[in-house]
Amino acid sequence: MTPLTLEQAQALIAAALAKSKAMGYKPMGIAVLDAAGHLKAFASEDGASKFRFDIARAKAWGAVGMGVSSRKLAERAKDNPNFFVSLAATAEGKFLPQTGAVVIRDAQGHLLGAVGASGGTGDEDELICMAGVAAIGLVSG
Repeated sequence: MTPLTLEQAQALIAAALAKSKAMGYKPMGIAVLDAAGHLKAFASEDGASKFRFDIARAKAWGAVGMGVSSRKLAERAKDNPNFFVSLAATAEGKFLPQTGAVVIRDAQGHLLGAVGASGGTGDEDELICMAGVAAIGLVSG
């Protein structure tokens, strides 16, 4: 398994921002984390609010930590809200189970990291993350 590289993370962000611009979305913040949840790369478009980094990173951090998209985490949180509130508190604000982040996997299914976005609706955020992952030849989930 080859770890996610800085070059891949930056290319992923560039592709996600291009998709966002093509769709006419609001200014985005995009965070790419490695498999251990460490920040690999981040970009914030001009005009994005100051919260974009924290939100994008927290979506991605939860996704990589649990090994599933933040959409799945949001669905799970509906059925077990106490656990997810406790998890968010335990993670000291680094965990946000809201749609807008996907895990990054290689062709063999190995977890390489996650990417989260903030700036649009959860669906918009998720869509640009998926576009970025596809653009670098990896698999989102």
